[in-house]
Amino acid sequence: MAVSSGIRAALAIQDFRRYALARFCATIAWQMLGVAVGWQVYAITGDPLDLGLIGLAQFLPFLLLVMPGGHVADRADRRLVMVGAYAVETCCVLVLLIFTVTSSQVIWPVFVAMALFGAGRAFWMPCGQAMTVNLVPKEMFASAVALNSTLFQTAAITGPALGGVFYAFGETALDSSGALLVYAVVIALLIAVLSLLISIRPVRAKGRGEATMTEFFEGLRFVWNRKPVLGAISLDLFAVLFGGATALLPMFAADVLHVGPVGLGVLRSAPGVGAALVAVWLAQRPITRHAGTWMFGGVALYGVATVVFGQSTSFVLSAIALFAIGCGDMVSVFVRHLLVQLETPDAIRGRVSAVSSMFIGTSNELGEFESGVTARWWGAEAAVTVGGIACLLVVGTYLRLFPELRRLDRFPEHAKSD
Repeated sequence: MAVSSGIRAALAIQDFRRYALARFCATIAWQMLGVAVGWQVYAITGDPLDLGLIGLAQFLPFLLLVMPGGHVADRADRRLVMVGAYAVETCCVLVLLIFTVTSSQVIWPVFVAMALFGAGRAFWMPCGQAMTVNLVPKEMFASAVALNSTLFQTAAITGPALGGVFYAFGETALDSSGALLVYAVVIALLIAVLSLLISIRPVRAKGRGEATMTEFFEGLRFVWNRKPVLGAISLDLFAVLFGGATALLPMFAADVLHVGPVGLGVLRSAPGVGAALVAVWLAQRPITRHAGTWMFGGVALYGVATVVFGQSTSFVLSAIALFAIGCGDMVSVFVRHLLVQLETPDAIRGRVSAVSSMFIGTSNELGEFESGVTARWWGAEAAVTVGGIACLLVVGTYLRLFPELRRLDRFPEHAKSD
């Protein structure tokens, strides 16, 4: 089946169509949220460490709850788990809305709100990764993944841009805090997400066993014993941990490039543009051979582009570098997602997705904290440049540590339920 016809067939399935639209709206919401929170906090404190603490506040509850979240995904209705998680995140945005209305200059409520966001993410992320394969026939799965990736990256483009425009519009035309308008729009989007998810049929894992401690840690054991899977998800962890630049974008926009909140929105959208174009390309020409080579190449491009961004003082060059970061990241994400989901039996897919989510979440949030700390020590430009170099060193190290991943050619066949 051609990928384009597979996408049309997947969209003909009502539950998948609603699920894909819900994820699209949710991604726009949290992309807008990222622009508003980062700019608002940096405008209040002017301290890059606070940008890092936003990531740390999300990381701690995420780390504690993501494994239980994966276990719940394999024991309960995955649809209802996602509904509950997004309801928690709606409360997170309400806290930010109240914080903004009160014009508080004490930012600890922001960290409380982002901790709630991290808690919700610990449950919806493994569920979201495990759920697509339950909504479409296995022959449509690669097409569904390509479509989800395209929608995600489209939202990653439009979300930050909308966040920056709404923020600037709120400050100028409405003569109020720009964050207030952004948070109101985000709440409306999350309400739409909840409505779409509730309308989907119940989704439960196949072949569920008894709830024991052995079952709880089955995902970790599975990943450890599948070296290509372990290599793929841990490569992402270390690459993004050292090479992440997005946490410092408010600092670059304000102090290095001098482009304001609209420029910040453009910068945050640039990786999404690159990733979306690659996702469209993968939808038409999915990777079927030399998967390991493609993954290492994508992460290497990510590292090189990060170094360029760290050294750039030109808005155009910085946007191009971020565009290249998105291209490299999309290739590695596509390979990793197909490898993990096709290798894993459905009975433990939630727990394995939780392990994958833990690695990804750790890299994103700890990477933001690491960037904030090193930016305070060395400045933003040096922090990002050193991080990009470290990312390239990780690629070189993993080429030796995981020869099974380096030599991976074709993806495994769709795993059957035990």
